Amino acid sequence: MSKVEKLKNRKRNVVVAFRMTPEEAQELNVQVALSGLSKQDYLIKCCLEHEIRVVCGRKVARQMKTYLEEIQEKLQFSKQKKVREETLTPLKHVLEILGEESEEPDYGA
Repeated sequence: MSKVEKLKNRKRNVVVAFRMTPEEAQELNVQVALSGLSKQDYLIKCCLEHEIRVVCGRKVARQMKTYLEEIQEKLQFSKQKKVREETLTPLKHVLEILGEESEEPDYGA
């Protein structure tokens, strides 16, 4: 089986890459080694399972609007009785962000 055929059959076939300073890369390698996980599994857990503090600005608001419009469109045209999980995932994230924003203490009062 060729390398191309193997890649087509993999569940994780999307590549995500980013740049780091040598110091950041060294710190990451230490943390990965101490975790006992592969670098891939460590980064996936860090990205998907850790709480991220979102500061809502114009960019975030625009992105939320885009996600909500896409979800609305999918829901309107969906003839299925049950909505697919991948449609609801962005909605869950938007609702979490909005929930966190509403729980913020009002320091201006």
